[in-house]
Amino acid sequence: MTAPVVNLHIAKFTISAPDIRRLPEDSGIEVAFAGRSNAGKSSALNTLTNQKSLARTSKTPGRTQLINVFDINNNRRLIDLPGYGFAKVPLEMKKKWQAALAEYLEKRMSLKGLVVLMDIRHPLKDLDVDLINWASDSQLPTLVLLTKADKYKPGNRNSEVLQVRKKCEALHNDIKVQAFSSLTKVGLESANKVISDWFLNIEQQEFVEMPEAE
Repeated sequence: MTAPVVNLHIAKFTISAPDIRRLPEDSGIEVAFAGRSNAGKSSALNTLTNQKSLARTSKTPGRTQLINVFDINNNRRLIDLPGYGFAKVPLEMKKKWQAALAEYLEKRMSLKGLVVLMDIRHPLKDLDVDLINWASDSQLPTLVLLTKADKYKPGNRNSEVLQVRKKCEALHNDIKVQAFSSLTKVGLESANKVISDWFLNIEQQEFVEMPEAE
C-alpha cells in the first residue's frame, strides 16, 4: 500500500506581506523556510515544488524582503521568510526584515515545521545556530538543508553532513540534517518526504486531539 503524500508541486503564490498582520488567517499548517540571504532558499523552494519561478531568484542575495505565502491545499501553506545575514542592504532595511522574521517565528500559531537552509560550504553561522536553538526550545520540528551540495564530491559532502548532524544532536529535538542541491536534485526526494510527513502527521494529531461534540 502506497503511503499518502502531500503534493508540493501544486503550490501557488498567494500573497507577500511585510508583517504577520497582513498574512492569511492564522489557522491550518505552515512550514516555513529560513536561511541566510545567500543560502539558495528561493532555488530550493522552486526545486521542491518543481516550479521554475514560484519563488523569485536573483543573482543579488537578499531580495526576499517580505513574507511570501504559497498555498498548497486543505489549509496548508509554505512560507518563504526574509533572508538574514549576508545581504548588502542598508542597516535599517535589514533590521526591518529581521523584525518581520522574528515576529512570525514567535507569534504565528500555525507554524508547525521549519526548514533551515545553509550553504554546505559555510554551515552553522551564528544566526543559523540562534535559529536552530530557538526551534529546539520551541519544540518545532526542523529540517536543515545543506544547499549547493553539488559543490562537493560525495565523500566531502557526506562528511560535512555528519559533522553538522553531530553538532545538532546536542539540541535533543526533532532535527534532521541532509545535503541538498537544486542543480543536481540531491536530497530532493527525502526533503519532500519530510515536509509531506509533517503536514500529514500534524493533521492526524490535531484530528485526534479535537474534542468530541456534545
